[in-house]
Amino acid sequence: MSKRRFEMYQYRQVLARMRQGDSDRDIARSRLMGRKKLARLRAVATERGWLAPAGALPDDAVLAALFARPDGLPRQCVSGLEPWRDQIVAWRDEGIQGTTIHAALVRRHGYAGSYASVHRFLRQLPASVAAEVPLRLDFPPGEAAQVDFGAGPLLTDVRTGEIFKTWFFVMTLCWSRHQYVELVRDQRSATWLACHRHAFEWFGGVPGRIIIDNAKCAITRACAHDPEVQRAYADCAEGYGFRIEACPPRDPQKKGIVEAGVKYVKRAFLPLREFRSLTNANRQLAEWVLGEAGNRCHGTTREQPLTRFLTTERALLRPLPEAPPVLAIWAKVKVHRDAHVQFERCLYSVPFRLVGQTLWLKAGDSLVNLYRDHEQVASHPRQTHPGARSTVPDHLPPAALAWSLQDTQWCLREAERIGPACQALVESLFADRILVNLRAVQGVLRLEKTYGAARLEAACARALRFGTVRYRTVKAILAKGLDALQPPLLATPTPSTYTRGGRFCRDPQTLFH
Repeated sequence: MSKRRFEMYQYRQVLARMRQGDSDRDIARSRLMGRKKLARLRAVATERGWLAPAGALPDDAVLAALFARPDGLPRQCVSGLEPWRDQIVAWRDEGIQGTTIHAALVRRHGYAGSYASVHRFLRQLPASVAAEVPLRLDFPPGEAAQVDFGAGPLLTDVRTGEIFKTWFFVMTLCWSRHQYVELVRDQRSATWLACHRHAFEWFGGVPGRIIIDNAKCAITRACAHDPEVQRAYADCAEGYGFRIEACPPRDPQKKGIVEAGVKYVKRAFLPLREFRSLTNANRQLAEWVLGEAGNRCHGTTREQPLTRFLTTERALLRPLPEAPPVLAIWAKVKVHRDAHVQFERCLYSVPFRLVGQTLWLKAGDSLVNLYRDHEQVASHPRQTHPGARSTVPDHLPPAALAWSLQDTQWCLREAERIGPACQALVESLFADRILVNLRAVQGVLRLEKTYGAARLEAACARALRFGTVRYRTVKAILAKGLDALQPPLLATPTPSTYTRGGRFCRDPQTLFH
């Protein structure tokens, strides 16, 4: 009986029996209190006049001051941690946890006691500041919703057999507790925005504000007083007409409604289910929300979430916009030396004068726009295949543009324009079984700017006459002015005409003579 903890009302019960004339032995037999404690209580009661029938019994505060003792410790016990009380209090006030305090005492002061002793000592310390009490917030219907991600099950890709992670996206209306839940493969900004659109379409309206934590897909810089919102998410809020309320860092209680909603999904929906695919899992989720989850008696509201939503909250949501806003992703990108930027492993061109600069890229469902400050500098169809490239020819520098535009078909058209000899020479170069010769053909055609079309045609004819179809041959003919000479008539081949019976019918040394 000596280690038993007594409540103050039990002391008053004993005092009442003492007033009635019961002996300590009788009271002890009823197991209300032991003989030693009874003797001490009777002595104190006699001294203070509590046993007088006409007197009032003492209240809890008086009894506690006389008889209460610290939790778990005998009254005569003095903790071995007393020498370090001030240090322990300081550590406690800094938010250092008990296990760390115990380790520091062992390391610095050679403390030999257990962590349980430290834990007990910390419990007995008076609070330095008032404990932070969470405030239960009330939300009018249609005013707010809370959003969060939660870890989902592992699923298997039906096409590749790949096992991949999933996450639950949960949006809970704060008044009715009606939910939208979607299983997704990632937590990227594009997924975050798409889930918001799906949720608003699911509810048939938009709440006044969305309460979120500090996920990177929504908040670029977390701050209790001045958070920085992702540009794409800010556009989404403007397009749908809701305000964003980011919770202070490390304060999940500010969105406890959706936290509880995520836990409920994991506990009530996930166990004992099988999913054939992501689509199948989301179909089951929708059925479960409209069935079991929506028609349960909610633990806080004591009403069915779906009933509260349909009868009251749905009509008070803000209407959906007539045209769904474009949910574009914004990203900062740097212009590479080839006048292209990279986004999601695809390349998009910008004017070459912007090489080395940082631009804003806005990626919608079908278009990618690029901005320098507030000026749009490029627009492209959005590419989806990794490695795909979208290039506007005018964006490239002159040399690169020339190379890009002067493809095979362009070269053939230009050669035909210059003349039949040039056309034949170009076709011969392209027919080479070893080399591509695109640069060689481009080089031949560029000679027109220096020597004119007529001279180039004559040089091509001379090169063809002697069977040396090469860029440097045509260039040498023009440089030496040989294009003005009439090519000599070739005689009937004789053994001396050939070089060791080789492939050429004429010695190349005589070509330019």
